[in-house]
Amino acid sequence: MRKKRLLLIAAGVLAAILLSFYFLHARSGAEAAADVPAAKPAVSIATAHTGFIANQLTVAGVFQAYQEIDVHGKVSGYIQHIYVDMGDRVRRGQTLAVLEVPELQAEVAGAHAGITQTQQNILRLQNEVAREQATYAAVHANYTRLKQASDQQPGLVAAQELEDALAKDRSAASQVDAAKSAVAAAQGQLGVSRAENLRVTSMEQYATITAPYSGVITMRYADTGALIPAGTAEGLNQAVVRLAQSDVLRLRMPVPERDVPLVHAGSEVTVHVQATGQQFPGTVVRYARDVSNATRTMMTEVDVKNPDLILTPGMYADVTFNLEQKNDALIIPASAIVQGDQPWVMLVDGDNRVEIRRIVLGIGGANSQEVTSGLKPGDRIIIGGQSGLQPGQQVTPHPAKSELENYQPTNQKGDR
Repeated sequence: MRKKRLLLIAAGVLAAILLSFYFLHARSGAEAAADVPAAKPAVSIATAHTGFIANQLTVAGVFQAYQEIDVHGKVSGYIQHIYVDMGDRVRRGQTLAVLEVPELQAEVAGAHAGITQTQQNILRLQNEVAREQATYAAVHANYTRLKQASDQQPGLVAAQELEDALAKDRSAASQVDAAKSAVAAAQGQLGVSRAENLRVTSMEQYATITAPYSGVITMRYADTGALIPAGTAEGLNQAVVRLAQSDVLRLRMPVPERDVPLVHAGSEVTVHVQATGQQFPGTVVRYARDVSNATRTMMTEVDVKNPDLILTPGMYADVTFNLEQKNDALIIPASAIVQGDQPWVMLVDGDNRVEIRRIVLGIGGANSQEVTSGLKPGDRIIIGGQSGLQPGQQVTPHPAKSELENYQPTNQKGDR
């Protein structure tokens, strides 16, 4: 029994010695850890620099023909010949189709005959004037002779005879005036006949349908033998072809209401056509000066030259506007800015310590931001992880990766 008690006492002493040794070792390890300085957190930085920045707006636009019309016939008739088809390029004044209008040809012939008849009538009336003038000359000479004899020797010529001669003289003069009036009326009728001839001749020319401008036939509506009603006929609008001017295209795009004040004639844009891979500069030519109530956008147009017809109406393009721009702006990545009552950034000073700097913003680009006050070129700006840093804290800076600089944050906010 005594031996068993001694073994228990020995075991307890040994356990006490082991516990004491463990606690002493743990204490010395904690003191050693306390003597080791904390590691400095690594931060990504970008350097503030001066350069070009632009506030850009990219919208989708659609190409449309510069002008596009349905070509009608001025007169009604059957298509005798049609010379174009869909996709053909035509020149201004080129014949597209010829109509057959027999009744119009008869009207032209009648108008020509009317002119000839009136001219012959004028010639006949002019001969009448000459005859009446000759008669008047003879009668007037007879009256003059009797009048002179009566004046030289009163009573030689009977008064009745003198009065008859005077009456004949006046009647002959009236006949001359009447003949001249008939000639004038016939000449007026000649003018009417010529006007009618011009009208029907012009209508006959309308039987030949020509292109009003150079362009491309985008649709053919009729074939040979089809009856084409006159384009002026109410309720009848059968066209022959559809013609579009495509060597110059209108690129139309909607500009949001908030950006309307920054768009004006002459604004420079960059056009990217996804279908062809083309990219080229352009200039705003016209805009609606009216914001749509339905979409709250303003329609804007850029004229694009298309001499080789590579671009086609209906294609889409991305149009980028430089709404505001500056060449010597102080620029930092937009992802470095913390928004609040006043935007601020964290930067690393010369001792690699964190500093908070409040800033004033200027033009905003896609991934960058102009700073008009609060920073200077060369300042090292911290990108990302601002919430885990404190002012005065020492850090280990290293250059930010390009994807981090170009990251677009979702409105960072802070209350510092």
